[in-house]
Amino acid sequence: MSKFYITTAIDYVNDTIHLGHAFQKIAADVLARYHRITLGKDNVFFLTGTDEYGQKAEKAAKLENIPPKEFVKKISDSDQKEQDSLNISYNRFIRTTDLDHAEVVKEIWNRVQKNGDVYSGEYQGSYCEGCEAYYVKEDLIKGKCPVHPTLEIKIVKEQNYFFKWSKYKDFLIDHIKKNPDFIYPAHRAKEMLEFAKNIKDIPISRSNFTWGIPVPARNASHSDAGEPEDSKQIIYVWFDALVNYLTGVGFLKDKELFAKFWPADVHILGKDNLRWHALLWPAMLKSAGIELPKAILVNGFLNINGQKISKSVGNVIRPTDWVKKYGADAVRYYLLRYTNLTDDSDISEEKLLQAYNADLANGLGNLVARVAKLCENNNLNLTKLKQDRPNQILEEIKPLLEGFKLNDALSYVWGSIKGLDQYINRERPWQKELIEANKILSNIVIGSEALTSLNEIAEALKIFLPETAEKIEGQFCGPKIISGKPLFPRI
Repeated sequence: MSKFYITTAIDYVNDTIHLGHAFQKIAADVLARYHRITLGKDNVFFLTGTDEYGQKAEKAAKLENIPPKEFVKKISDSDQKEQDSLNISYNRFIRTTDLDHAEVVKEIWNRVQKNGDVYSGEYQGSYCEGCEAYYVKEDLIKGKCPVHPTLEIKIVKEQNYFFKWSKYKDFLIDHIKKNPDFIYPAHRAKEMLEFAKNIKDIPISRSNFTWGIPVPARNASHSDAGEPEDSKQIIYVWFDALVNYLTGVGFLKDKELFAKFWPADVHILGKDNLRWHALLWPAMLKSAGIELPKAILVNGFLNINGQKISKSVGNVIRPTDWVKKYGADAVRYYLLRYTNLTDDSDISEEKLLQAYNADLANGLGNLVARVAKLCENNNLNLTKLKQDRPNQILEEIKPLLEGFKLNDALSYVWGSIKGLDQYINRERPWQKELIEANKILSNIVIGSEALTSLNEIAEALKIFLPETAEKIEGQFCGPKIISGKPLFPRI
């Protein structure tokens, strides 16, 4: 049976997500909705959620003077609200504080340990609290984290458990080379091949905070002389967080669900998270005896008016900020149509407003209003509502969506909208006799061999603009068609 399992990165709960995070969720949502149309909704699983453990969350909770558990729930609820405002159609919103997740993390730890890939040692080196990541000197840019250049790199010295990451260096390099579709786009794979050459063992536990999943007590048969056998160590946040992709589809809890959907078909994540997903995660899975994911899709970052989205800059925009003004589908449309998923893109509210009025109000909205009014005026009665053929638009955008070219796919849909507008202007049904006018209108709503229909456009829009697609289908479900409120009132 064909299936599709897609995941997004789970977001840190030090603060509520912004548009940059939401961009990734919208892209994943488009791919999930597309595959539900082609495979059936029961054969698609879409996972997103929040990453709630770690030193960063613990510190943020202390600043608000509330317990970490209360703080992370507040942010997680807020993140879920932001995603819901954009109609993100996830099957599960996972929280790493979920009880089933802790059990899965411990199971993976024990498997990796049983495989001989965990040992105790002292770590002394660089650590970025912003991304909760260990760095070697070569990774830093002028002594700063490449992702959080405004934060001071911490020099830490701890007794930790280590993962034998270096043991899997050759395996990782070989896997990336033999599987050219494993990392997309291709230049990101080249970056990972370079990074893999310098892989060193990594600490997978911390001892200087308490908010996290404790290291499982070691079985005596697996302990080495002098190694601690208690749970004072906390599992490193990345070793914990990555495992959510297993938890989400029922590893340990629902064997049937897990067997159906694992391995993941696509992990979509930002370029700042790539090394952990492309190199650490596959090594963990290999050590634990679990099949690797099929593909890693790396999205670019969004900048606002040329500046990186940042609290320190003061340009953070939550999805709900724009949704309240323009509606969810307008925000989805703008971010999908006028960005390139795998490149950094610059956005602004001014450009959103331009796209809203030009493409949505004057384009799609005007087309739907014109057709509905003409059908109403001509008392059109449709007994047949669909063409006896596959949706031509879906056929054309299939390779674009499967190649992650979401903006090109949406542009193609808009080309069909423009084509239908041109057909109306050319045929001028308002100047025809009733029978001829209704034949033209029937072609517009249902389609013909030479004409893509409004119904086909609506079905394709379910992938990108679900609310709008539902409104169009409701208005043109027949047999009688009446005009209604504008889809996108001009602003």
